[in-house]
Amino acid sequence: MFDIGFSELLIIAVITLLVMGPERLPETVRTISLWFGRMKQMLSSARQELENEVGIDEIRLQLKNEKIMRQLDEAKGDIETTITDTKAALDKEISDAKVTLDNELSDARAELDEDLVGEIDDELDQALNEDLPVKPAKENPND
Repeated sequence: MFDIGFSELLIIAVITLLVMGPERLPETVRTISLWFGRMKQMLSSARQELENEVGIDEIRLQLKNEKIMRQLDEAKGDIETTITDTKAALDKEISDAKVTLDNELSDARAELDEDLVGEIDDELDQALNEDLPVKPAKENPND
């Protein structure tokens, strides 16, 4: 508070000893200590009265509540950000899966169409070969 070092206190003690003398020094120190104690007690009492008048407990409680509310708001923002990021990632995954599924479905349909067309062509050829009467070939083309 006063920024007094040990060497400065030692100088003050030596000067006080020289001025007061060894007989009156203990009594003077005791008196000064009592004054400091009383002043400290009065300041403490005045501080306590001032805190009671101002309602320092209510102010501290309000400050604590405001701090908690700020922390809750920050946590809410963090949670909302996490939810938004997660939703975007899930939407992207779903979209990618849908594109992949559509591509695989298209490929499967194309293969199925090729197989069906091939089978239908084979069946048509077989049916045509079975249903059509075979005309005998003319042995003599001039006839």
